[in-house]
Amino acid sequence: MSRKSFLVTASFLATTFLASAANAEGLEGAAGATALVGAGLAIGIAAVGGALGQGRAAAAALEGIARNPSASDKLFTPMILGLALIESLVIYALVIAFMILGKVA
Repeated sequence: MSRKSFLVTASFLATTFLASAANAEGLEGAAGATALVGAGLAIGIAAVGGALGQGRAAAAALEGIARNPSASDKLFTPMILGLALIESLVIYALVIAFMILGKVA
């Protein structure tokens, strides 16, 4: 099993089990369980996607700097801006997951 598929499987199983544990503590019914699994998957998928995107962006920027060290000033600011935008998508997923949980509770 490759590392990428292992991470995706582990994040899926972790969010599913955490959602089941949270469901046992207070939320009842199929709608509550579905919302918890949906919120967990939203965060898990967003975190995995954000991490992969940030890794690729940083790797590409570092490769560009390694090929042309004089361009590091020109590559650094767009890289930081790109990383911030990628991270904002993960934060949006967190907000949506909280909204989903707010509808159930």
